[in-house]
Amino acid sequence: MADSNTDPQSRPGASEALRWLADMGADEMIGDSTVNRYSEAQSAPAGPAAATLSDRAAPLPPNVPPSVRPAVAAAPALLAPAQGAQDAREAAGSAATLDELRDRLEAFEGCALKFTATNTVFCDGHADAEVMFIGEAPGVEEDRQGKPFVGASGQLLDRMLAAIGLSRQGHGPEGAYISNVLFWRPPGNRSPTTAEIAACLPFIQRHIELAQPKVLVYLGGTSAKAMLDTQTGIMRLRGKWSDFSTPGLAHPIPALATFHPAYLLRTPGQKRESWTDFLSIKKKLIEFTK
Repeated sequence: MADSNTDPQSRPGASEALRWLADMGADEMIGDSTVNRYSEAQSAPAGPAAATLSDRAAPLPPNVPPSVRPAVAAAPALLAPAQGAQDAREAAGSAATLDELRDRLEAFEGCALKFTATNTVFCDGHADAEVMFIGEAPGVEEDRQGKPFVGASGQLLDRMLAAIGLSRQGHGPEGAYISNVLFWRPPGNRSPTTAEIAACLPFIQRHIELAQPKVLVYLGGTSAKAMLDTQTGIMRLRGKWSDFSTPGLAHPIPALATFHPAYLLRTPGQKRESWTDFLSIKKKLIEFTK
Protein backbone atom coordinates (compact mmCIF):
# COMPACT_ATOMS: atom_id res chain seq x y z
CA MET A 1 0.00 0.00 0.00
CA ALA A 2 1.33 3.43 -0.88
CA ASP A 3 2.30 5.76 1.90
CA SER A 4 -0.41 8.40 2.39
CA ASN A 5 2.28 11.03 2.42
CA THR A 6 3.66 10.03 -0.99
CA ASP A 7 0.50 8.90 -2.79
CA PRO A 8 -0.62 11.95 -4.82
CA GLN A 9 -4.25 10.82 -4.86
CA SER A 10 -4.40 10.83 -1.06
CA ARG A 11 -2.98 14.30 -0.56
CA PRO A 12 -5.47 16.89 0.70
CA GLY A 13 -6.83 19.05 -2.09
CA ALA A 14 -5.93 16.68 -4.93
CA SER A 15 -9.53 16.27 -6.05
CA GLU A 16 -10.09 20.01 -5.83
CA ALA A 17 -6.99 20.60 -7.96
CA LEU A 18 -8.21 18.16 -10.61
CA ARG A 19 -11.63 19.78 -10.62
CA TRP A 20 -10.02 23.19 -11.08
CA LEU A 21 -7.95 21.90 -13.99
CA ALA A 22 -11.09 20.50 -15.65
CA ASP A 23 -12.88 23.81 -15.20
CA MET A 24 -9.95 25.58 -16.86
CA GLY A 25 -10.25 23.29 -19.89
CA ALA A 26 -7.53 20.70 -19.13
CA ASP A 27 -9.71 17.71 -19.96
CA GLU A 28 -7.18 15.36 -21.61
CA MET A 29 -3.91 13.73 -20.49
CA ILE A 30 -0.89 14.04 -22.76
CA GLY A 31 1.37 11.70 -20.79
CA ASP A 32 1.24 8.62 -18.59
CA SER A 33 2.77 10.37 -15.61
CA THR A 34 3.24 13.85 -14.25
CA VAL A 35 6.41 15.79 -15.04
CA ASN A 36 8.42 17.46 -12.28
CA ARG A 37 9.46 20.71 -13.94
CA TYR A 38 11.50 21.75 -10.89
CA SER A 39 13.65 18.61 -11.25
CA GLU A 40 14.13 19.35 -14.94
CA ALA A 41 15.30 22.87 -14.18
CA GLN A 42 17.87 21.63 -11.65
CA SER A 43 19.31 19.01 -14.00
CA ALA A 44 19.29 21.14 -17.14
CA PRO A 45 22.72 21.22 -18.83
CA ALA A 46 24.69 24.43 -19.00
CA GLY A 47 25.44 26.12 -22.27
CA PRO A 48 23.31 27.05 -25.25
CA ALA A 49 20.74 24.34 -24.54
CA ALA A 50 19.98 25.97 -21.20
CA ALA A 51 19.29 29.40 -22.69
CA THR A 52 16.36 31.22 -21.18
CA LEU A 53 13.10 31.77 -23.01
CA SER A 54 13.91 35.44 -23.44
CA ASP A 55 17.26 34.47 -25.03
CA ARG A 56 15.59 32.03 -27.42
CA ALA A 57 12.89 34.53 -28.33
CA ALA A 58 15.34 37.40 -28.95
CA PRO A 59 15.05 38.88 -32.45
CA LEU A 60 17.70 38.09 -35.03
CA PRO A 61 20.08 40.84 -36.16
CA PRO A 62 18.65 42.85 -39.06
CA ASN A 63 21.48 41.79 -41.40
CA VAL A 64 20.44 38.11 -41.32
CA PRO A 65 19.00 37.21 -44.78
CA PRO A 66 15.31 36.13 -44.83
CA SER A 67 16.34 32.80 -46.38
CA VAL A 68 18.02 31.67 -43.16
CA ARG A 69 15.48 33.06 -40.73
CA PRO A 70 13.33 30.46 -38.96
CA ALA A 71 9.85 30.04 -40.31
CA VAL A 72 7.12 31.22 -37.96
CA ALA A 73 3.57 30.00 -38.42
CA ALA A 74 1.21 32.92 -38.78
CA ALA A 75 -1.74 32.93 -36.39
CA PRO A 76 -5.12 33.25 -38.09
CA ALA A 77 -6.33 36.84 -38.22
CA LEU A 78 -9.52 37.17 -36.22
CA LEU A 79 -12.26 39.37 -37.58
CA ALA A 80 -13.80 42.20 -35.62
CA PRO A 81 -17.11 41.12 -33.99
CA ALA A 82 -19.25 43.23 -36.33
CA GLN A 83 -17.37 41.96 -39.39
CA GLY A 84 -17.64 38.35 -38.18
CA ALA A 85 -21.41 38.64 -37.82
CA GLN A 86 -21.72 40.27 -41.25
CA ASP A 87 -19.61 37.57 -42.90
CA ALA A 88 -21.72 34.93 -41.15
CA ARG A 89 -24.93 36.42 -42.54
CA GLU A 90 -23.50 36.45 -46.05
CA ALA A 91 -22.11 32.91 -45.85
CA ALA A 92 -25.21 31.39 -44.27
CA GLY A 93 -27.63 33.26 -46.50
CA SER A 94 -25.99 31.93 -49.66
CA ALA A 95 -26.52 28.28 -48.65
CA ALA A 96 -29.38 26.61 -50.54
CA THR A 97 -29.14 23.20 -48.82
CA LEU A 98 -28.05 21.85 -45.45
CA ASP A 99 -24.95 20.32 -47.03
CA GLU A 100 -23.99 23.72 -48.43
CA LEU A 101 -24.63 25.31 -45.05
CA ARG A 102 -22.32 22.80 -43.38
CA ASP A 103 -19.61 23.48 -45.98
CA ARG A 104 -19.87 27.23 -45.46
CA LEU A 105 -19.72 26.77 -41.70
CA GLU A 106 -16.61 24.62 -42.00
CA ALA A 107 -14.95 27.34 -44.10
CA PHE A 108 -16.08 30.20 -41.84
CA GLU A 109 -13.34 31.81 -39.73
CA GLY A 110 -15.26 34.65 -38.12
CA CYS A 111 -15.64 32.97 -34.73
CA ALA A 112 -12.58 32.60 -32.49
CA LEU A 113 -13.97 29.41 -30.93
CA LYS A 114 -13.23 27.51 -34.13
CA PHE A 115 -9.47 27.80 -33.53
CA THR A 116 -9.58 26.16 -30.09
CA ALA A 117 -12.13 23.44 -30.85
CA THR A 118 -11.40 19.92 -32.07
CA ASN A 119 -14.47 19.55 -34.28
CA THR A 120 -17.30 21.57 -35.75
CA VAL A 121 -20.53 20.25 -34.22
CA PHE A 122 -23.29 20.73 -36.79
CA CYS A 123 -26.25 18.46 -36.10
CA ASP A 124 -27.58 15.01 -35.27
CA GLY A 125 -30.77 13.22 -36.25
CA HIS A 126 -32.73 13.48 -39.49
CA ALA A 127 -33.62 16.86 -40.95
CA ASP A 128 -37.12 15.69 -41.87
CA ALA A 129 -38.04 15.44 -38.16
CA GLU A 130 -41.01 17.60 -37.19
CA VAL A 131 -39.33 18.95 -34.07
CA MET A 132 -35.89 20.59 -33.88
CA PHE A 133 -34.04 20.99 -30.57
CA ILE A 134 -31.48 23.76 -30.24
CA GLY A 135 -28.97 23.54 -27.41
CA GLU A 136 -26.34 25.98 -26.23
CA ALA A 137 -22.83 24.80 -27.18
CA PRO A 138 -20.81 21.58 -27.49
CA GLY A 139 -19.17 20.10 -24.41
CA VAL A 140 -16.11 17.88 -24.08
CA GLU A 141 -17.63 14.74 -25.60
CA GLU A 142 -19.48 16.67 -28.29
CA ASP A 143 -16.25 18.42 -29.31
CA ARG A 144 -14.44 15.07 -29.42
CA GLN A 145 -17.09 13.23 -31.45
CA GLY A 146 -18.40 16.10 -33.57
CA LYS A 147 -22.05 15.50 -32.61
CA PRO A 148 -24.38 17.42 -30.28
CA PHE A 149 -25.62 15.92 -27.01
CA VAL A 150 -23.55 12.75 -26.80
CA GLY A 151 -22.37 13.11 -23.20
CA ALA A 152 -24.29 12.62 -19.96
CA SER A 153 -26.76 15.40 -20.79
CA GLY A 154 -27.34 13.82 -24.20
CA GLN A 155 -28.19 10.49 -22.60
CA LEU A 156 -30.76 12.23 -20.42
CA LEU A 157 -32.15 14.04 -23.45
CA ASP A 158 -32.57 10.71 -25.26
CA ARG A 159 -34.60 9.38 -22.33
CA MET A 160 -36.74 12.51 -22.30
CA LEU A 161 -37.36 12.17 -26.04
CA ALA A 162 -38.29 8.51 -25.69
CA ALA A 163 -40.82 9.42 -23.00
CA ILE A 164 -42.87 11.32 -25.61
CA GLY A 165 -42.24 8.90 -28.46
CA LEU A 166 -39.34 10.67 -30.17
CA SER A 167 -35.77 9.71 -31.01
CA ARG A 168 -32.91 11.19 -32.98
CA GLN A 169 -32.92 8.02 -35.11
CA GLY A 170 -36.56 8.56 -36.13
CA HIS A 171 -38.05 10.35 -39.11
CA GLY A 172 -40.95 12.76 -39.47
CA PRO A 173 -43.34 12.79 -36.48
CA GLU A 174 -41.16 10.28 -34.59
CA GLY A 175 -37.84 12.05 -35.14
CA ALA A 176 -35.87 14.66 -33.26
CA TYR A 177 -33.39 16.90 -35.09
CA ILE A 178 -30.71 18.44 -32.86
CA SER A 179 -28.27 21.32 -33.18
CA ASN A 180 -26.76 24.15 -31.09
CA VAL A 181 -26.58 27.92 -31.15
CA LEU A 182 -22.78 27.60 -31.11
CA PHE A 183 -21.00 25.08 -33.31
CA TRP A 184 -17.68 25.02 -31.44
CA ARG A 185 -16.91 24.30 -27.81
CA PRO A 186 -15.95 27.30 -25.63
CA PRO A 187 -12.70 26.48 -23.76
CA GLY A 188 -13.39 25.07 -20.32
CA ASN A 189 -17.13 25.04 -21.13
CA ARG A 190 -17.29 28.72 -20.24
CA SER A 191 -20.28 30.84 -21.21
CA PRO A 192 -20.03 32.14 -24.78
CA THR A 193 -19.49 35.82 -25.41
CA THR A 194 -21.92 38.11 -27.20
CA ALA A 195 -19.58 38.28 -30.20
CA GLU A 196 -19.34 34.47 -30.43
CA ILE A 197 -23.12 34.12 -30.37
CA ALA A 198 -23.52 36.87 -32.99
CA ALA A 199 -21.07 35.08 -35.30
CA CYS A 200 -22.95 31.78 -35.05
CA LEU A 201 -26.56 33.00 -34.94
CA PRO A 202 -26.99 33.50 -38.72
CA PHE A 203 -25.98 29.88 -39.28
CA ILE A 204 -28.50 28.41 -36.84
CA GLN A 205 -31.21 30.70 -38.21
CA ARG A 206 -30.48 29.52 -41.75
CA HIS A 207 -30.31 25.98 -40.42
CA ILE A 208 -33.89 26.32 -39.22
CA GLU A 209 -35.02 27.86 -42.50
CA LEU A 210 -33.60 24.94 -44.48
CA ALA A 211 -34.79 22.18 -42.11
CA GLN A 212 -38.27 23.74 -41.74
CA PRO A 213 -39.38 21.88 -38.60
CA LYS A 214 -42.94 22.23 -37.38
CA VAL A 215 -41.83 22.86 -33.78
CA LEU A 216 -38.71 24.38 -32.21
CA VAL A 217 -37.41 23.72 -28.70
CA TYR A 218 -34.76 25.91 -27.06
CA LEU A 219 -32.74 23.94 -24.53
CA GLY A 220 -31.28 26.17 -21.84
CA GLY A 221 -30.91 29.85 -21.09
CA THR A 222 -28.18 30.64 -23.62
CA SER A 223 -30.18 29.09 -26.45
CA ALA A 224 -33.47 30.73 -25.43
CA LYS A 225 -32.00 34.20 -24.92
CA ALA A 226 -30.07 34.09 -28.21
CA MET A 227 -33.00 32.84 -30.28
CA LEU A 228 -35.53 35.14 -28.62
CA ASP A 229 -33.14 38.13 -28.53
CA THR A 230 -33.85 38.79 -24.87
CA GLN A 231 -32.02 39.03 -21.55
CA THR A 232 -34.86 37.36 -19.65
CA GLY A 233 -33.69 34.30 -17.72
CA ILE A 234 -34.72 30.73 -18.45
CA MET A 235 -36.75 30.52 -15.24
CA ARG A 236 -39.19 33.02 -16.73
CA LEU A 237 -38.93 31.85 -20.33
CA ARG A 238 -39.44 28.11 -19.86
CA GLY A 239 -42.84 26.65 -20.60
CA LYS A 240 -43.94 29.62 -22.73
CA TRP A 241 -44.63 29.34 -26.44
CA SER A 242 -43.49 31.98 -28.89
CA ASP A 243 -43.11 32.26 -32.67
CA PHE A 244 -39.82 32.02 -34.52
CA SER A 245 -39.92 33.99 -37.74
CA THR A 246 -37.36 35.07 -40.34
CA PRO A 247 -37.67 36.43 -43.90
CA GLY A 248 -36.62 33.00 -45.17
CA LEU A 249 -39.63 31.23 -43.63
CA ALA A 250 -43.05 31.07 -45.27
CA HIS A 251 -44.73 31.11 -41.85
CA PRO A 252 -43.68 31.38 -38.19
CA ILE A 253 -42.67 28.26 -36.28
CA PRO A 254 -44.00 27.71 -32.72
CA ALA A 255 -41.10 27.54 -30.29
CA LEU A 256 -40.85 26.52 -26.63
CA ALA A 257 -38.02 27.19 -24.16
CA THR A 258 -37.19 24.60 -21.51
CA PHE A 259 -34.34 23.63 -19.20
CA HIS A 260 -31.10 22.23 -20.55
CA PRO A 261 -30.54 18.54 -19.65
CA ALA A 262 -27.19 19.45 -18.06
CA TYR A 263 -29.06 21.74 -15.66
CA LEU A 264 -31.45 18.91 -14.82
CA LEU A 265 -28.52 16.66 -13.94
CA ARG A 266 -27.37 19.28 -11.43
CA THR A 267 -30.88 20.15 -10.26
CA PRO A 268 -33.07 17.03 -10.54
CA GLY A 269 -35.87 18.76 -8.67
CA GLN A 270 -36.65 20.71 -11.85
CA LYS A 271 -37.39 17.57 -13.88
CA ARG A 272 -41.10 17.90 -13.11
CA GLU A 273 -41.23 21.26 -14.91
CA SER A 274 -39.33 19.80 -17.87
CA TRP A 275 -41.74 16.88 -18.06
CA THR A 276 -44.59 19.39 -18.26
CA ASP A 277 -42.78 21.15 -21.09
CA PHE A 278 -42.22 17.92 -23.00
CA LEU A 279 -45.90 17.01 -22.67
CA SER A 280 -46.67 20.42 -24.13
CA ILE A 281 -44.33 19.65 -27.05
CA LYS A 282 -46.11 16.35 -27.66
CA LYS A 283 -49.49 18.09 -27.59
CA LYS A 284 -48.30 20.69 -30.10
CA LEU A 285 -47.03 17.97 -32.48
CA ILE A 286 -50.37 16.15 -32.24
CA GLU A 287 -52.16 19.34 -33.28
CA PHE A 288 -50.35 19.25 -36.61
CA THR A 289 -51.71 15.77 -37.37
CA LYS A 290 -55.36 16.78 -36.93
